[in-house]
This record gives sequence, C-alpha cells and structure tokens, in this order.
Amino acid sequence: MPTSAQVSRPMTPLEWTMLLALATVWGGSFFFNAIAVRELPVFTVVVARVALAALLLFGLLKALGQSLPSDRRVWAAFFGMGLLNNAIPFSLIVWGQQSIASGVASILNASTPLFTVLLAHALTSDEKMTGNRLAGVVIGFVGVAVMIGLDAAQTLGNHVAAQLMCLAGAVSYALAGIFGRRFRAMGVAPLATATGQVVASSILLIPLMLVVDQPWTRPPPSPAAIGALIGVAALSTALAYVLYFRILATAGATNLLLVTFLIPVSAILLGILVLNEALLPKHLAGMALIGLGLAAIDGRPWQALRRLGAGGARPRGRGDLPSG
Repeated sequence: MPTSAQVSRPMTPLEWTMLLALATVWGGSFFFNAIAVRELPVFTVVVARVALAALLLFGLLKALGQSLPSDRRVWAAFFGMGLLNNAIPFSLIVWGQQSIASGVASILNASTPLFTVLLAHALTSDEKMTGNRLAGVVIGFVGVAVMIGLDAAQTLGNHVAAQLMCLAGAVSYALAGIFGRRFRAMGVAPLATATGQVVASSILLIPLMLVVDQPWTRPPPSPAAIGALIGVAALSTALAYVLYFRILATAGATNLLLVTFLIPVSAILLGILVLNEALLPKHLAGMALIGLGLAAIDGRPWQALRRLGAGGARPRGRGDLPSG
C-alpha cells in the first residue's frame, strides 16, 4: 500500500493528469446513462456497464499475457471492493434518485472526499487529517454546491430518507477507497484489480437485476442505447477503473476521491462543448472554488506564496544599507 511519505506528499503531475482523465471519463457517464435509461431500466444499465467492462478488461488482461489471481484472499477482497464500490452505492443512489433531483444527489455525492478525510484519519496510519486537507475539502464541497446551483441546495432537508441513502452511498465510496489500498500490499496490479472488481460486481448485481428489472419482458434496445452501453462500459468503467486503481496505489484514497469534485466540472464542460449548453456565472464561480480547494489540498501553491512572502520580508543583513 502507499507509504506515509507517498500519501502525505503533493500529487505528481502524472497523478493529477490521471485524476483529470478519470474525472472526464466518469463525467461522460452521465451522457451515456441519459441515452441508455430512456429505453432500459436502471439495474439493467448498471449490470451491462460492469459486465461489459469485465469482458473488455479480461480480454485486455489475456492479450497482455496476464491472468487474474487465484488466491481466495484476493477474491474475497475483490468481492468486498465490488460490494463497497458498486453494488451498495449504485443501489442506494438509484433508490435515492427516485425521490430527489439529480442536482441534490450530486451535492450529496460530492461529500465523498469529506467522508474519506474523516474515515482515513480514523482507519489508517498514513492518511491523517491536516488543516490544509480539511479546508480544501470543505472549499471544494462548497464549490460543487455553488456550481450546481442554490435551487438544488435549498431543497436539502426534503425527502430526508432518500438523501440519507445518497449520503450512505458516499460513505460506501469513501470506505471503498480505503479498502482498496490493500491490493497493492497483496501484490495485485491495477489492471488485475480493476478486472477482478468488475467481475465480482457483475456476480453480485446480476441476480438483483434479474429480480427487479426482468429484462426478458422488455423490447430489445435500439442501436443508440447499445452504443451508450458500450461507451459507459469501455470508457466510464473499464478505462476509469484502471486509472482509479493506478492512482489509489500511489496517491492514496483521500487524493483519489478528490475526483468527486471534478466530475461535475467535466460533466458541465462536456455539456457546453457537446450539447451547446450555456456557461453560467455560477459554473465559473464553482469551478474557481473547486480549484482553490484542490490547491489547498495539494499545498504547493501556498508553499510558493509563503516562500515569496518570506523572500520579500527577509531580515536585513549587516551589508544592507538603510533606506532613506
């Protein structure tokens, strides 16, 4: 698992690039899901997403001459990760979104890094809370709320049970990030970890889909819906989880789950670029706050400012002449 020095240091440019890429492919899932759920029930979309991703990743694993581990301990961990990272949060958030708006669900989902900071502080020895980290998470959370809009924020407190389900889903995601740290200690590579997790998720979710959705009773999906399922499986799941476990292995759970702040940013930017949606002042304000929060967590901008301040206020040496 990551060492204390690894998770306490600022992320490298490569890790930030992977985090931005992860936010982009996960943000794109909203587009694919919006197309697919017009024709297919929710759990059918979810199962297709993880099952197709499992096939794609397993094929890639074989093409690279690698294989999934056979150790029972590792497979128990795969099922634990599948439960915490897919089965539980997907089910809870889907249930919650039947009663609350997607904007409220997005705000509640953006609490994931806050839960991660608190839980990692309690459950790990090397991801302890710092003032910068906590302040950055709170600023980023406020930025998400501003970007999504006050209208959504004002409805917080309505449909309390549904909102608690979404919050429980965020807690599950946070626990998954902490739980997933063990795969590096087990010697499981990120690609094998991503494959094992979606295989386990598929096994867990297929029975739920068969009972709830009964897909055999529905008409076959259109080419557009099939294309959306392939997109969400290949990009927003298979590629996303390879990036997810690669970042987790080196940067830790707290840094990884900052992606929750960036997903609404990528979704809005994709909407502007692809769907010609308007860029509003609240979007710019929210993005600025999220950037400020990420800078606070990273720490390097503040260190640079402190160095500049220290350089401008350095003590006068003996050779310095007094100003007139």
